[in-house]
Amino acid sequence: MANEPIIGGSSQVPQRFPLISKLFRGLGNLGPGIVTGASDDDPSGIATYSQVGAQFGFAMLWTMLLTYPLMAGIQEISAWIGRVTGVGIAGNIRRHYSPLVLYPLVALLLIANIINLAADIGAMGSALKLLVGGSAQFYSVEFGVISVVAAVFVPYRQYAQLLKWATLVLLVYVATALVVHVPWKPVLMGTLIPTISFSNSYLTALTAVFGTTISPYLFFWQASQEVQEQRAAVGEKPLKHAPEQAPAQLDTVRADTYLGMAFSNLIAFFIILDTAAVLHAHGTTDIQTSAQAAEALRPLAGELTFLLFSLGILGTGLLAIPVLAGSAAYAMAEALKWPIGLERKLHRAKGFYGILCGATLLGVALNFSSINPIKALFWSAVLNGVAAVPIMITMMMLTSNPKVIGALKLPRPQKIIGWLATLIMAMVAAGMIASLW
Repeated sequence: MANEPIIGGSSQVPQRFPLISKLFRGLGNLGPGIVTGASDDDPSGIATYSQVGAQFGFAMLWTMLLTYPLMAGIQEISAWIGRVTGVGIAGNIRRHYSPLVLYPLVALLLIANIINLAADIGAMGSALKLLVGGSAQFYSVEFGVISVVAAVFVPYRQYAQLLKWATLVLLVYVATALVVHVPWKPVLMGTLIPTISFSNSYLTALTAVFGTTISPYLFFWQASQEVQEQRAAVGEKPLKHAPEQAPAQLDTVRADTYLGMAFSNLIAFFIILDTAAVLHAHGTTDIQTSAQAAEALRPLAGELTFLLFSLGILGTGLLAIPVLAGSAAYAMAEALKWPIGLERKLHRAKGFYGILCGATLLGVALNFSSINPIKALFWSAVLNGVAAVPIMITMMMLTSNPKVIGALKLPRPQKIIGWLATLIMAMVAAGMIASLW
């Protein structure tokens, strides 16, 4: 039956296209790393990268090379904590540290995520309005409701696969680079030769890039998703109780995480490249939101570029909203000892789903308030940068605590890069705070 579809895995692809079939099956078999990485390029992130490309051209492309190992390293540590302990980050902090440590960290995460949700949902509403007209606020409500319904009522395994396939929409930013004129020599120089300026605008943009790329909600989401994946796999156990499984589990996690973060930074690279090649080249340097970037591209690069960029905002928003709301739900429910998990039915995890729904709907509600969306985006980056540092310090301390990890030890290279990422993020947070004065 050569023409019968292949059933199972990630999709149905005719066997007469074996290469495509293998590609589709490979994506379906990837773990949480690809979704975590792709969700980092949310509409708020698109806005930040667009600002950088429009204002500085290709001069900050090098940041994508620098942030990649730091981002991948700290995400691998997040995954490592989940796999080794069988518990998410907030659950581990609750078990081993004072509530005076736990609740402020969870509160910072919750506040930052809600503001981030508001900025993302608002950007999606604005992007759809640009495409079809109508009310941006009405579309914001629709996006919030769709995300909540999907998270609550779609079975976890199908939901996880849906999120993985949603990552493909980000390839539109690579496609955009193919339809605009790109001077590749300046691109290569901007990528390989760091350009440093001590002007306030440059330092602010630099801290924004780091704060956008390395965000706390990604830590909580990936750790919790690794726990979910471990529980769903037949025979897999928390590695502190089954250290003999460590090589198989951790090798897969490492490959998945580094691939996911590479995908994230590749997309961010092309967003900077696209806006630099069109907006900066034509003197349009003041971009505040992702929707504004899409609108500015329209007269300069044509309808196709505008369409691709706008569709990317919508697609990545639908991907990022459940990750932002889900990471808040995992963190808070673990802190309060409530049943957790997207694989649970609604009646078995009412508190968990209540937080997920509440965070999303609060994000929607903020779009009807007098809060300036541009300021919301700015404060989201500030809060993410500030919250990241104590959370990363606590994570690194967890990896060195025998009561947490048992006989397993975090390998020295990962420990070095984890502390290095923490140090750099501390400098980023200090830069953010300094920029407020």
